[in-house]
Amino acid sequence: MRINFWAYENDVRLDFIRPGKPVENAYIESFNGRFRDECLNSHEFESLEDARRKIEAWRIDYNDYRPHSSLGQLTPREYAEQFQPQRVA
Repeated sequence: MRINFWAYENDVRLDFIRPGKPVENAYIESFNGRFRDECLNSHEFESLEDARRKIEAWRIDYNDYRPHSSLGQLTPREYAEQFQPQRVA
């Protein structure tokens, strides 16, 4: 299914970055570059399942184990946990 049909059927408004203007969404462009350099360009994928396994391993490392300077040297998981309501036993 084409994305524009999916968006229409799900009442989603698509808002694309203008060509040549990646700074309009610098955070995602930074992530895309990191993902490309650290994962996609550094692996050969033998199958779709192989790609899924390698990408998932990279995602887990990126979110659970690697500190990010933009998050005060916390991992994304640690940062998100700061905003979760505390459970009372």
